[in-house]
Amino acid sequence: MNSILLKRLAMGAAVIGSAVWGRSAEIPEAVRKAEEARIAAVAKAMPAAVCVFAKGGQGGGSGVVVTPDGYALTNYHVVRPCGMTMQCSMPDGRLYDAVLVGVDPVGDVALIKLMGRDDFPVAELGDSDTVRVGDWCFAIGNPFLLATDFQPTVTYGIVSGVHRYQYPAGTLLEYADCIQTDAAINPGNSGGPLFDAQGRLIGINGRGSFEKRGRVNVGVGYAISINQIKNFMGYLRSGRIVDHATLGATVATSSDGTVRVTDILESSDAYRRGLRYDDEVLSLAGRAVDSANVFKNILGTLPKGWRVPLRFRRDQQTHSIFVRLAGVHAGNELLEKLQGRRRPPRPQPQPGDPQDKDKKDREKNGRPPAPPMHPQPKQTPIPKHLARFVKKRKGFANYYFNVLNRDRVWSAFRKKKGPVEQTGKWELRGKQEGAGEVVITLTADQITGTFPQGRFLVDLSKDWDGQLGPAGSGGLLTALACWKRWLTVGPKAYGEVVYIGTCPIPGRDRLFDVLHATYGTVDTRLYFDPDSGDLVLLEMYPDANVDPCEIYFGDYRDVDGVSLPFRMDVRFGNGKFGVLVWEKVTLGRLQSARVDPKERPVAESVKQTSIFGSGGHA
Repeated sequence: MNSILLKRLAMGAAVIGSAVWGRSAEIPEAVRKAEEARIAAVAKAMPAAVCVFAKGGQGGGSGVVVTPDGYALTNYHVVRPCGMTMQCSMPDGRLYDAVLVGVDPVGDVALIKLMGRDDFPVAELGDSDTVRVGDWCFAIGNPFLLATDFQPTVTYGIVSGVHRYQYPAGTLLEYADCIQTDAAINPGNSGGPLFDAQGRLIGINGRGSFEKRGRVNVGVGYAISINQIKNFMGYLRSGRIVDHATLGATVATSSDGTVRVTDILESSDAYRRGLRYDDEVLSLAGRAVDSANVFKNILGTLPKGWRVPLRFRRDQQTHSIFVRLAGVHAGNELLEKLQGRRRPPRPQPQPGDPQDKDKKDREKNGRPPAPPMHPQPKQTPIPKHLARFVKKRKGFANYYFNVLNRDRVWSAFRKKKGPVEQTGKWELRGKQEGAGEVVITLTADQITGTFPQGRFLVDLSKDWDGQLGPAGSGGLLTALACWKRWLTVGPKAYGEVVYIGTCPIPGRDRLFDVLHATYGTVDTRLYFDPDSGDLVLLEMYPDANVDPCEIYFGDYRDVDGVSLPFRMDVRFGNGKFGVLVWEKVTLGRLQSARVDPKERPVAESVKQTSIFGSGGHA
């Protein structure tokens, strides 16, 4: 019965096939064009694909180059066993050395830099927020480390889901707002690119639902969205071990479908800005919040330290604020999780123990000692030709790249502003808009200011964090002392200066280079325009749990060959202290070309500690 049915089906298929193809040997035009477009998209994307191999062949994965000078994205869990250096192949048939740059262990992303050329093929970055379920997509990578011939594997499929949330794996890895796909993602595809049908990079493949189904693809893979990675790109280039953000508040979806604050820390910036228990959260970072899951997804795509807009409703009144996001992990907690708990040392054998007898037998018969119970992993030596690109420091993935970017920002600033050698008395004369005349004098010993509100002084020989005049400014004079010190001595002599990465500024539609500088008991964050090199914002923090004094700089003009701001918009907390418009700026020179010796006791009398903890987590 079954054999007869099969014969009839086969005959029917043959008749239909001859009828269709007998009329025309040509492939339908729509099918041919779709096939050509798919092949063209793969050809466009393929050259930027990277296959990552650990030294000695102990593991590997995939990646993708995103800048012509060789910066490439991959997964944190791919680079972790590789150490500081690895080797990467590309479809051009060449093998490249690569070094680790920065890592995001929570988001499972890492940045590496391939060496050997400055004209690498790069992937075109897409917009993952426009991706929709049903869109065609394809993955390129190194599944099961098959790319020993340097040619990666391509798999094709559709986007099966968007805005997925995957709970942390173990203690760290959290996939928020990720893309789900049925394009085959297997072990070895990790870190590789997920492209849309036009060959634009929309995600970095990282996880598959293997845990309960074996180590093979079952049509459920997850990619970290490229828009999340764009948020973290500047942080990754900083060479740091970076953390994700928390609002300092938890939310839940209530019975009426609204998203309500269920708990909030009084020490959080959100609380200082006015957010309270049971407030209805409407949007975060410009995205609507219609469920607690959406809130978690949005927050998971943001770095620690960013300042983002938040809209909430209370008593039928809508409020719009900007909140500074804290880190998910406190202090050195993230480092401790990465290092894991150390295994206890192997107990020493006691007389009469089997281990002691075995040890004596080995010594008697000239056999080698038994291997340790808990062997330490071998540290792969760094090749000599890559040693200069690697600099280890606690809290950093690779401190070399932090110094590189710190100096890049300083050089761009100095190139336009010129060297500020006038370290003597500075005087700023002008007006506070709508209030009256202002005169500020900055010397090596003190900062004085005469305002419509009165006269204020900062004694630079004492701790700066307790001198926060004028009232309502958050410490304007102390912030200006930091500003002058930055202009005259730069990052190498200022104190501890760390490149944070790129961050937004409220009301502006781009990201800015940010340096975190510590002098004495005071921390500052300096925001620089990446194109002009201008210092556009200085935030001075006398303490980690208080609002900073914010000075927005503008209207730069030439003063004795130095470009200086003639407008300072001073803000504190939820309010504005005032706008200072300078009519005359005078820079005085010291009699000696050397630094005034009066400044030396100041630097020596103040302890160099940051209120934000380790520089790697600033």
